[in-house]
Order: sequence, then structure tokens, then C-alpha cells
Amino acid sequence: MRGEWFEMRDLAHDLAGWTPPYAVASVVAVRGSAPREVGAALAVHPSGKVVGSVSGGCVEGAVHELAMSVLASGRPQRARFGYSDSQDARALLCERTSA
Repeated sequence: MRGEWFEMRDLAHDLAGWTPPYAVASVVAVRGSAPREVGAALAVHPSGKVVGSVSGGCVEGAVHELAMSVLASGRPQRARFGYSDSQDARALLCERTSA
């Protein structure tokens, strides 16, 4: 574990005890400042159990919803989070774009 965030390998111990299926999300790119670095990971089980973190605030909730959608559909997804001039960057916790 790196400080307050988890990498994929940090989730392995918890995931070994989970019955599949489960979805795993990972930060693959960051521009600007961000609460988590590339490699941060979060896993979601259909039961609602979560381990790890990829961001915080509304982004974390959105990633959880995407993970549940992936579990329901069986199809991987990629999402990009950021803000535009019409949005308030505070909702994302900081000025950043991550994928």
C-alpha cells in the first residue's frame, strides 16, 4: 500500500477470499493533481463489498456504479473524469483529469 491508496497487488490478499465475480478499477492516467496516482485500484463485489480506492468524493461513487454495471453486463468499461469550465472542480476534490 502506498500511503492512503492501494495498488492492484495490495488488493490481492482481500480478493483471494472473495468468490468471483468481482470488478477491479484502476487509475491508468492522471493529468494535474489528483488524490490517487496511476496504479491506484479499487475492487467491487456484487454484494457491495469494496476494497481499495481510486479517488474520493463523487468520482469514487461513479467508479463504484461503473463497476456494478460491468458486473451486470460482463463488459469492461473505461471512463474519464475531469471538469469543464461549466463545472465546479471542487466536486472532483481537485483540478485534474484521470482515466
